[in-house]
Amino acid sequence: MTVWAQAKVTDYTVRVLQKYPHDSKAYTQGLFFHNGTMYETTGLKGQSSVRIVDYKTGKVTKKVAMPSYCFGEGSCIVDGTMTVLTWQNSIAFEYDPVSLDCKKKMAYPREGWGLTAIPESQRPKYSGAVMVASDGSSRLYFLNGNLKTLKTVNVTFNGRNLALLNELEWIDGKIWANVYTSDIIVIINPSTGVVEGKIDCSGLIPAKNRTASMDVLNGIAFLPSSSQGGRGGIFLTGKKWPWLFRVELVKR
Repeated sequence: MTVWAQAKVTDYTVRVLQKYPHDSKAYTQGLFFHNGTMYETTGLKGQSSVRIVDYKTGKVTKKVAMPSYCFGEGSCIVDGTMTVLTWQNSIAFEYDPVSLDCKKKMAYPREGWGLTAIPESQRPKYSGAVMVASDGSSRLYFLNGNLKTLKTVNVTFNGRNLALLNELEWIDGKIWANVYTSDIIVIINPSTGVVEGKIDCSGLIPAKNRTASMDVLNGIAFLPSSSQGGRGGIFLTGKKWPWLFRVELVKR
């Protein structure tokens, strides 16, 4: 019996509303919208990049390569600066979100996995934190703009620690997290770390339709409806997936 079998949380699947082309060579690590524009960071040494993407066509409209020794990871934009983590390089980078010029390199004390921004209206509740990061464990790290850890939260699923938290997205006051190597996304209460929802995304691309080059689900982006004239929503993709999906939740 898997850890998911006895979950005392709300169970969801997803319904695909629309699908868009996605660069099938992109090893997606970070995915998010900022002011209606989609940003994506990709991983693998020698292939890591920071991108601006036209999500409707899949076209990469601007792209810069990260240093060849780096393995790019999660990313977000806070107060006009884009921060990108690296996996095991013990550094993070700051980029200009318009030009994608690299502005700064900083030390980072742990493995970088996922990263998401806390909306300005909710930051006071989290004691000055502006970002939340994951490191592949069951912990989430609340960071200030200098990447200093202000607090940590341990994530639990039905009372048990839930590790392998990867790409993150802040949606309507909750943190959504990919659980690495699975087709599961969990919805986490950021104050308590308790998983309140579980989303089974296995129907997006069934196993029988996946090719050898396609990797795991990874990539959650939230676009507020006002950014697209009422057609916002939740967007999901995976590492080297040929599609980006706009979805809605379906409660089981």
